[in-house]
Amino acid sequence: MFFSKKMAELSSAIFAELSQKKAEMTQQGIEMIDFSIGTPDIPPTPQVIETLIRECSNPENYKYAITDCSELIEAVCKWYETRYDVSLKSDEVVSLLGSQSGFTELALCLIDPGDIVLVPTPSYPIFKVGPLLAGARLYKMPLLKENNYLINLEAIDQEIAQKARFMIVSYPNNPTTGTADRSFYKRLVAFAKKYDIIVLHDNAYSELLFDGTVGESFLSIPGAKEIGIEFNSLSKTYSIPGCRIAFAVGHKEIIRQLKTLKSHVDYGMFLPFQKAAIALLSGPKDYIDVVRETYKKRSILLTDGLANLGWMIEKPKGSMFVWAPIPKNYTSSIDFTHDLMKKAHVIVVPGISFGEEGEGFVRIALVQDEATIQKAIENIQKSGILNT
Repeated sequence: MFFSKKMAELSSAIFAELSQKKAEMTQQGIEMIDFSIGTPDIPPTPQVIETLIRECSNPENYKYAITDCSELIEAVCKWYETRYDVSLKSDEVVSLLGSQSGFTELALCLIDPGDIVLVPTPSYPIFKVGPLLAGARLYKMPLLKENNYLINLEAIDQEIAQKARFMIVSYPNNPTTGTADRSFYKRLVAFAKKYDIIVLHDNAYSELLFDGTVGESFLSIPGAKEIGIEFNSLSKTYSIPGCRIAFAVGHKEIIRQLKTLKSHVDYGMFLPFQKAAIALLSGPKDYIDVVRETYKKRSILLTDGLANLGWMIEKPKGSMFVWAPIPKNYTSSIDFTHDLMKKAHVIVVPGISFGEEGEGFVRIALVQDEATIQKAIENIQKSGILNT
């Protein structure tokens, strides 16, 4: 029996090993504190639960959705106008069954085998997997601490830029927690226009900025809609990742191509989920403030607590993660991750799993409550792992 060579790109020995080790230790009665997967633990707003209960009780909502309902498109357009000062038309919006699947669908629309795609590194794995499944050749754009994790557009080889078909950008960033300002986005739009490159901006964490800055849309930059689109998701903002509610907005021809592909590979978003999205986009935004403040408090508690132990970590400006340099007595993020599991019973993700440029760091997802974070700090202190 043979399988596609593409499947080799999907395996993750690191994640499988962490999962297996967690299961083994749990079976031994050891309580593990898991900061690995970025799935929110904050309950969703009652509004979304009530909407889902009501709409799931309607037998008519179990039919194929096929296309997005007009109320949903209208709600997205109005939200972008109000929230980001970006004007969208109905043919510039399409729903996605989560951004995760959207990356692969978009890559299949844009890329022929051998095309060059510019991807940030370290990065969320799907940024690379989607283009690879479409047969792309990847060119890495390093996100370095000395550049505040911003892509150095001037450092991209001109010959590569001239051949590149597509580039992926994401701020606030997972895993580095880096943020971008309007000056960066202006340079990005100018770069993409100069080399005729399509841009995808993943904007999943624009509501989760901690320093008082208001998150922006890449499309608010003049000319951005001419060369790109943006993904936006309700998963982290409203703590509903299981609903798989996201949107692609921007350049209408790219959106048209996405709609065409989706008509062949899925039957649209479950209608109760569409109704829930309409309710959230059209309703009050107080819940977002609660989510943002929760992650901010957790980030401060964690970084201050670990600083007291001598593990100095920069406080994130946003997102739901902490990007932590491994202690000085370690040289491998994998070795440190395994020791942290074994000695402190705390699970994080080694930075190397996000790309070679992630070596020397671990990603900590702020998905445990404050009491559990405090216990994790105590476990780390008792383990002596920072002193070995």
